[in-house]
Amino acid sequence: MKKAVLPPDSLTNEAIAARLTNAADENLKKGLINKRNLVYLELNGCSGNIISLLNGQNPSFEYTLNSLVDLRYSNSLMAAEGEQASEKLMAVLDEDFILAVEGAVALKNNGLYNVIGSLDGQPLTGLQAATTLGERASHILAVGACATHGGVSAAKPNPSESVSLQQVLTDREIIKLPGCPVNPDWFLGTLAHLLLYGEPETDNLGRPLMFYSTLIHDRCPRRPFFDRGIFAEKLGDKTCLFKLGCRGPVTRTDCPTRQWNGHVNWPIGDDTPCIGCSQFGFPDAMAPFISFDTTRVVKDE
Repeated sequence: MKKAVLPPDSLTNEAIAARLTNAADENLKKGLINKRNLVYLELNGCSGNIISLLNGQNPSFEYTLNSLVDLRYSNSLMAAEGEQASEKLMAVLDEDFILAVEGAVALKNNGLYNVIGSLDGQPLTGLQAATTLGERASHILAVGACATHGGVSAAKPNPSESVSLQQVLTDREIIKLPGCPVNPDWFLGTLAHLLLYGEPETDNLGRPLMFYSTLIHDRCPRRPFFDRGIFAEKLGDKTCLFKLGCRGPVTRTDCPTRQWNGHVNWPIGDDTPCIGCSQFGFPDAMAPFISFDTTRVVKDE
């Protein structure tokens, strides 16, 4: 009887995230690696990324927090509040920790346009927290569009004078996970890679290549319509959405294969154009999100 020959491990990006998190879990149980402290800061933004992460399924975000890392601080998830929460945040400075930041950093009035708590009777600004912890963290992850390049928080007219995390921590290497919001797999897979191997290989913008290497346009199931010049004329049409303003040709993520909400759907699958939310420059550089320009051609936008 012949021994069954198993197919090779899938190299799709969605499979990579699952394998990384499973491998990290196995190595932790065997004592080959240790749990790491995680600080998750929410600065000037909508908290959309932490909500997205709570929808993670492979593994769940709850499982990650219980089994892979020790969550030392989270604006939304921790039980402590007020000065007690801020004291817990500052206590981690004497330990090894990974810093994850979502939201842009508000600079207006020395950061007072984004106050995340109080410390010693004084406002604790996002600017102060990002600077203080960013100088001491072993690794830094910018989570979502606002943290990676300013995003919606820094969109015109930008009354809070918000900037990206990198513009504040100019001397630190930062792993950037753009998206509005970030896909849970992009964050959890990167976190698992840090536990297992250290920082992942990134492109010239600091994005992990395992998730951000391929244009949406190149994997889009509607690409055959594009190649044949068959374009949607209105929202809801099942053909290529390029002429309606789709930003897939200039946006690098694995959305067509990974999808969202438990890997069941994504914007183009719901007959709406990609708005380029994970591309640097979003939202201003991607606007207008919907157009009816029938003369549009592919170019480096």
